[in-house]
Amino acid sequence: MAKLISFISIHSLSGYERQEVFFNVLCLHDVLRIQVHYLRSLYSLSMFVGTVMRKIKSRTWKKQRYFRLQEDCMTIWYKSKKAGNAHSTFSVGDVEAVREGHQSEVLLSIADEFPPDRCFTLVFRGRRGNLDLVAESAAEAQSWIKGIRKLIDNLENMGQREKLDQWICDWFKKADKNRDGQMNFKEVRNLLKMMNVDMNEHHALRLFTMADKSQSGTLEDDEFVLFYKMLTQREDVLRVFQEYSSDGQKLMLQDLKDFLREEQLHEDGVQQYALKLIERYEPSDTAKMLQAMTFDGFLMYLSSSEGSIFNPNMVDLYQDMTQPLCHYFISSSHNTYLLEDQIRGHSSVEGYIRALKRGCRCVEVDCWDGPNGEPIVYHGHTFTSKIFFKDVVTVLGNYAFKASQYPVILSIENHCSVEQQKVMAQHLTQILGDKLLKSPLDGKIPIGLPSPEDLKGKILLKGKKICGLENCMNGVVDDPLMGEVSDEEDTAEIDDDHHRNDSIRHRVKKSKQRLSKELSDCVVYCKSVHFSSFKHSQIHSKFYEISSFTESKARKHIREAGSEFVLHNARQLSRVYPSGLRTDSSNFNPQDMWNAGCQIVALNFQTAGVEMDLNDGLFSQNGHCGYILKPTFMRNTDERFDPENPQNRDGYKPLSLSVQVISGQQLPKVNIKEGSIIDPLVRVEIHGVPLDQAKQETRYIDNNGFNPVWHDTLQFTIHVPELALVRFVVEDYDKTSKNDFVGQFTLPFICIQPGYRHIHLLSKDGTSIPPSSLFVHVRITKLM
Repeated sequence: MAKLISFISIHSLSGYERQEVFFNVLCLHDVLRIQVHYLRSLYSLSMFVGTVMRKIKSRTWKKQRYFRLQEDCMTIWYKSKKAGNAHSTFSVGDVEAVREGHQSEVLLSIADEFPPDRCFTLVFRGRRGNLDLVAESAAEAQSWIKGIRKLIDNLENMGQREKLDQWICDWFKKADKNRDGQMNFKEVRNLLKMMNVDMNEHHALRLFTMADKSQSGTLEDDEFVLFYKMLTQREDVLRVFQEYSSDGQKLMLQDLKDFLREEQLHEDGVQQYALKLIERYEPSDTAKMLQAMTFDGFLMYLSSSEGSIFNPNMVDLYQDMTQPLCHYFISSSHNTYLLEDQIRGHSSVEGYIRALKRGCRCVEVDCWDGPNGEPIVYHGHTFTSKIFFKDVVTVLGNYAFKASQYPVILSIENHCSVEQQKVMAQHLTQILGDKLLKSPLDGKIPIGLPSPEDLKGKILLKGKKICGLENCMNGVVDDPLMGEVSDEEDTAEIDDDHHRNDSIRHRVKKSKQRLSKELSDCVVYCKSVHFSSFKHSQIHSKFYEISSFTESKARKHIREAGSEFVLHNARQLSRVYPSGLRTDSSNFNPQDMWNAGCQIVALNFQTAGVEMDLNDGLFSQNGHCGYILKPTFMRNTDERFDPENPQNRDGYKPLSLSVQVISGQQLPKVNIKEGSIIDPLVRVEIHGVPLDQAKQETRYIDNNGFNPVWHDTLQFTIHVPELALVRFVVEDYDKTSKNDFVGQFTLPFICIQPGYRHIHLLSKDGTSIPPSSLFVHVRITKLM
């Protein structure tokens, strides 16, 4: 097997010091041998010698495939009989989770044919479809399930250095066309193009010759590492390091303290923090003994989570979770069952699993009468496929609290007959059990909404209710409600926008029917009501009532009565959902709705784009729990905050944001065409109240996606920092057409760490793309 020097666990090797050798190295061959030995000691040889399993796509499509884990412990190879594709591979890094048993619709469909202990599902990151497999025996299934889970754990526990190492190894394998473990100059040139480097051939040859210590005309082992080291020298970081280093070789403790105070703006416990950084990131034992940090340690610190632009103190749960529900922004999904568009898209319980695992806390179910008395879920009067309501409820019971323990709101769009509504209530009660909240928490008539903390582990039904909560608790029950038991108002949305599409207007025509008492009784704190006006709500509405708004109606209210909308949302919940005209499952800008304090801003989670980037960015803080506490001025009913005129509020303190975009590292290719190199530019966008909406760009760099350098400074004024989100976008400049998306990262303004920071980029799907990053310097100052 080819031998390739690895950066893995360099700092853990005893007996080597970086000052004494150029680079502490461990042969990848040995690393993999240890990994393979370790895995073999835990599980069977099935993964390494290969296993025949059935790949299942439907009840009628079941094909045998030969699966094998490659020696790199990163790639799974399988033989396919598909024409022109003798075999396929996928990376373990692309696998998000392994589900055991019949935990997909496909495997449920063949449950009578194969027992659950032989079945498992590989769930891929992003929007790639799942892989459903059936092993020949339960033992073989377990060896793969446990083995892949262990490999996933290993990857997730990797530091930035190890991830970089894996990235280098992957590229080496791609470039080593003849598989001899060596790279000649032609292979190196091809590798540079694949890695987004358009390097002068003379310069590339010079680096190649310098790295070829054996003068063999090829690079192998430590020679390739030396070549990569020269290729990726971080002059930008070295300049900062030497500015604070007393001798240009290392940062003594006082040097590091000066850097942390002056650049990173650390104030308290700086000495203890500096010592912690040396202990955690410095690879040299000698430097540690001197309480010093070498350049390698400095770079590892800046590339770590502590050197990230996102304040690690705000990644974990840090907010007060004891406020009423209406005081929080709640991560919310629209038409959660859909994986594609609203007209012909595929409905699947997978939509609920994906949304819940992303921290979504409000999911939607469109319910219609189904066959044999079983309610079904789909986008009514369209060609979307159908799933059973009971399967949705089962998934909700299994996955509601995997990512967060805070409450899940099940928003019901009810189009069912009274008989099937009773079946719905029966499924909710029997499948969810104690998880379903069916009465106020303390058994008394409540005077306000409970908090997320109070409702941990509970599922709340949002829907129509026959009577008020007080009457129901006092035993006074009205006649079954005759009226619109569905909550959405697509017809009004279309009329408001002056569209005259009769077929759509006919499709969304709402039916009037009776509401079953059984389903009504499942609704407690989220009673759906029609919205009349803010004045009417202030006088008549109850705290447990929730109104839904189409996106255009919400914008109209914000435009005409923004401060009243904010006050309304300080007292009770509001939900905003996309226009019925968004048949492609596109999204509206959620920021507009958050600016008015709307809590449940429902987006199509299946559709990537800036809107979902903003949603992911807002909810990336506070432990990814799906609840974000609104700013004080949006919770206090004594204050009047107008998002259109934020400078009029008490405590108005605008800030200046300065971002120097210094450099980029290993940006991904966007055009697979051979020889294509990106021309990257960086755009910084501010999303917030209208006065804060802004964007600025750096210049573009010709033909360098590998290590572009800008040193461009962008300036912004932030009027409402509590609501602002900052989005960093990298694009491939094209003077003749629209720029191609390369990567992005979005975070709340309040979560920004000042100083020299790395921004680890995400793909269009919101998944990480290591080691792609930006290096920036950030300053935030008061303007008044």
